[in-house]
Amino acid sequence: MQGLTGFSFAPEQLNIVKVFSGNSNLPLAKSIADCIGVELGKSTVTAFPNGETFVKIEENVRGEDVYVVQSTSPPTNHHLMEMFIMIDALRRASASRITAVIPFYGYARQDRKDQPRVPITAKLVANLIVTAGVSRVLTMDLHAQQIQGFFDIPVDHLYAAPVIYEYLKKLSLKDLLVVSPDVGGLKMAYAYSQALETELAIVAKRRKSPKDVESTAVIGEVAGKNILMVDDLTETAGTLSAAADLLRKSGAREIRACVSHALLNDIGIARLQKSGIDELITTDTVARPSISGVKITTLSVAGLLGEAIKRIHSNSSVTSLFEFKGGRTS
Repeated sequence: MQGLTGFSFAPEQLNIVKVFSGNSNLPLAKSIADCIGVELGKSTVTAFPNGETFVKIEENVRGEDVYVVQSTSPPTNHHLMEMFIMIDALRRASASRITAVIPFYGYARQDRKDQPRVPITAKLVANLIVTAGVSRVLTMDLHAQQIQGFFDIPVDHLYAAPVIYEYLKKLSLKDLLVVSPDVGGLKMAYAYSQALETELAIVAKRRKSPKDVESTAVIGEVAGKNILMVDDLTETAGTLSAAADLLRKSGAREIRACVSHALLNDIGIARLQKSGIDELITTDTVARPSISGVKITTLSVAGLLGEAIKRIHSNSSVTSLFEFKGGRTS
């Protein structure tokens, strides 16, 4: 097409998908870009000597559909600032739409006032993301479902369950029992039990501190069963390890734990190494160094997130991505 001033452009080159990434999980961002069939966008994301973050987008994004991949894993505040500054840089570079792809949404456990004079930080983070200039959010396995309502922009909330279910199906486990390691994870555990056609059990727990948990009772028959514990995230592995010890004492055979986000600090790694958990099944929503002494199976959600990006870009429905084995994960 020829413009009035003599410049020309190709209409088919407009509104291209571009994927950029901060430093929280570059391997996942590259895998997502590969699944879409594009190269990861060129950008510089570094820190000044005083710790301030510097961002420069190294290619043209004017009028394009842009996706910023950034998990808010530790160091959480640093990765959040990287994301905010990248979004601001893209907005000022005239991107037509900016979608924040947040595989793991930090601060999600601070979703309500459960004590006097405490913040609702999950809502504050949502406000900051919107203020930075995001048009849409794509995330996965939020710790609290109501966080979707903290945003005044569209939120696509995916689940890792379809990816994990395919792996579990290949294991062909006999005498399987799905266990929720606490009452809060009951809804997720129930979805897995329905899909895997198993019974459901619950472990009652008492939290003694942010790092220490005591499992007090098992509701359900676990003796002689292969156990699959289901939770959305683990960091100190207190809930999982305490539940595994109690399940082992109750006569369970093999014990597997399935979590979407395994952040695993030093305390969590040490607990897993001493626990009765035979295998930890998780995803690559957060980057994590290799860990010895624990069998960890990491499944990739890049294909799921990549497919969601393609559908968002083409204004297609993402509903089918919530489903597995003919059912829904929520």
